[in-house]
Amino acid sequence: MADAAVNLTQKDFATDQDVRWCPGCGDYSILANVQRVMPEFGIPRENFVFISGIGCSSRFPYYMNTYGMHTIHGRAPAFAAGVKASRPELSVWVVTGDGDGLSIGGNHLLHAIRRNIDYQILLFNNRVYGLTKGQYSPTSRIGMKTKSTPDGSIDYPVDPIKFALGASATFVARTVDVDAKHLQQTLRRAHEHKGTAFVEILQNCPVFNDNEWIEVENKKTRSEAALVLEDGQPLVTGSKGQRRGIRIENGIPSVVKLGDEEDPVAAGVAVHNERHDSPAYAFALASLERPNFPIPIGVFRSVERPAYDEMLSNQVTQAIEKRGEGDLHALLHSGDTWTVE
Repeated sequence: MADAAVNLTQKDFATDQDVRWCPGCGDYSILANVQRVMPEFGIPRENFVFISGIGCSSRFPYYMNTYGMHTIHGRAPAFAAGVKASRPELSVWVVTGDGDGLSIGGNHLLHAIRRNIDYQILLFNNRVYGLTKGQYSPTSRIGMKTKSTPDGSIDYPVDPIKFALGASATFVARTVDVDAKHLQQTLRRAHEHKGTAFVEILQNCPVFNDNEWIEVENKKTRSEAALVLEDGQPLVTGSKGQRRGIRIENGIPSVVKLGDEEDPVAAGVAVHNERHDSPAYAFALASLERPNFPIPIGVFRSVERPAYDEMLSNQVTQAIEKRGEGDLHALLHSGDTWTVE
């Protein structure tokens, strides 16, 4: 709950460190918008923790004037789990990338999500390894030519949204680095969620994979290329004369052409419901890809489930009530012991 006595601004969350990303990197926009939103939560800076792994995105804790840790490759969710389990009152944010989070860190990410630990995971997806200078990543498209795939990648890519849904995520969203309004709105929703909030941020790498998401980053093409998800609203995209809707039959999405005045629901267009108990509907949305479909942007799923850290705290409290505070010295000297001379 916000504390009325806390009165912070965006500048309070900026550090004195030089921000060292390449010119034009989408990380600049993400950082600025995170710093804009943090004061709204009414939380003292000392109660925020930003934890990252390895990669361009993982420089984030240096630039947030909060507590934080720049940890080891792929292990940020594990470090963050320890922080949240020991200090559940803290607001913990994990910052990772498509390489750090879905390659070496895939196993940690999967278990963090399925446990429903109450923290936010921001995964920056530029579909390339940037820090190590342009190798293909787990999310790179088939055929993508990089320094490590000069003849084109032959790996089937991982879809971050499908990955999170497959791990039974209770909150799954996607936003865009340069869409400030939508990015801020998504961060607010993630913060409000009780449990693991997984947010994929489509992010541009101007040096090694420029314009990967240009259709949804460019305001001129965004209305046709992006499908903005709004709970309770029909799945409609496009401007006047170009309206399209998404129909879902037997779990299979298809595109429906709509007239400017045509009622989309009457035409069979699906109405977005982010609170389905089953993730099947969200999976259907996650299957929408360019160029045949618009890219869904927004909250795919938001459901309630007890958070791991809360259940753990309750379990510890019950154990203490039942058995007492315990005695570490007695524990270490109980059972079979040996004296080594």
